[in-house]
Amino acid sequence: MNSQPELQKSLKPRHLSMIAIAGVIGAGLFVGSGAAIQQAGPAILVAYAAAGLVVVLVMRMLGEMAAANPETGSFSAYADKALGRWAGFSIGWLYAWFWIIVLGIEATAGAAIMNRWMPGVDQWVWALILMVLLTLTNVWSVKSYGEFEFWFASIKVTAIILFLIAGTAAILGLIPGVPAPGLSNLTGQGGFMPNGADAVLAGVLVVVFSFFGAEIATIAAGESEHPVDAVKKAVKSTVWRILLFYIGSVAIVVTLLPWNDASVAKSPYVAVIELFGIPAAGTIMDVVVLTSVLSCLNSGLYTASRMIFSLSTRGDAPKAWSRISKRGVPLAAVLASTVVGFITVGLNYIAPDTVFLFLVNTSGAIALFVWLVIATSQLVLRRRTEASGVEMPLKMWLFPYLTWASIIAIVAMIVGMLFVDATRESLLLSLLLGAVVVGIGLWRYRLHHPAPLEHDVEVRAELLEEDAEGHSHNA
Repeated sequence: MNSQPELQKSLKPRHLSMIAIAGVIGAGLFVGSGAAIQQAGPAILVAYAAAGLVVVLVMRMLGEMAAANPETGSFSAYADKALGRWAGFSIGWLYAWFWIIVLGIEATAGAAIMNRWMPGVDQWVWALILMVLLTLTNVWSVKSYGEFEFWFASIKVTAIILFLIAGTAAILGLIPGVPAPGLSNLTGQGGFMPNGADAVLAGVLVVVFSFFGAEIATIAAGESEHPVDAVKKAVKSTVWRILLFYIGSVAIVVTLLPWNDASVAKSPYVAVIELFGIPAAGTIMDVVVLTSVLSCLNSGLYTASRMIFSLSTRGDAPKAWSRISKRGVPLAAVLASTVVGFITVGLNYIAPDTVFLFLVNTSGAIALFVWLVIATSQLVLRRRTEASGVEMPLKMWLFPYLTWASIIAIVAMIVGMLFVDATRESLLLSLLLGAVVVGIGLWRYRLHHPAPLEHDVEVRAELLEEDAEGHSHNA
């Protein structure tokens, strides 16, 4: 029997629900949506809806696997079972790499905001302070990570809800001094689709990456008190979160302001707040964006470390990285992620337009690779589970038709990236990195096959039984 400490299962349902929300609402919504609106006009709503639909389907598939078998390695562990060890190895390392790169991007974005407020302190110093602060949070305990994420997410959610309420009131003509726009901004500036269908399709490729991060909840579920219930709630709430936060808030922007207004391109949410006559709109949005950045840093470090920990327990990373502290934290994995994160932050200051840009581009299409692996793994594991007669706590809708539709849509987006100037280089570099990692995985596991059905079924049955026992104790 292994007496080594285990991961601390101290994340509560409120932590998991907010981690799921925080994963979807990033700085990309508040800042990046402006460029997307400029690209496609009001029809960007169609792009958000199409990308959101794919994410909802992917999350449902991931939720099915995670509810049946909650694991810290999430989709990487499921790829191990469904497609072979090479697949779990490859997608696990690519995913960890994605979030480590995010650390460099977000630390720099947060430092830029702090530098605007306190220009006497160099930007790189702020980046260092933010990285150290969030590292300490992750090293202390998983509960401290959950608490930070809960409050960061609460600020973001509160800001968006207030924005939605004020925006709806303005559209209805209920705010003094702000005339009701009617449909003038949706149809009067060259029409609803001013730049054609091609711009909308290109918009899908831009906005789809805004939704990446929803899967963090299934990784964190492994450290929650009741993982099966936590996963089911997080997955089921994905639909309304995407509808309300993304499509709802972007709809308010394009209804209240002309899509081709320069202020929309710069910062759409600041532009709307200024329309309401609220003073210091820029500072208010800086606070919200800084919160989003800190949330993303917090989640990025947590997610990268847990994936590296999972890889280590499966023999795909140095064994020392699977050691767990007395507080139930994979300390070595957190520090390993942090060290590489610090390097990427440094590169962003030393060589931002060469080395760092190259590294960022190598992670550009990883979101689509992850979703493709999730869909393919679910296709395989669902058929195995049905053949075994095991009852599943959460099921993908209209299986296998929607699974196949998702796979086709994801492949189409990957191919589409080749034809859009803004995404072509990112796709090619991501494919290059992917080919190298997959090549290493195939070489390592050239004789290994997916786990046998019997093992899969036993593990699932065990976990469902444990969760049922937990409920009976708490009843």
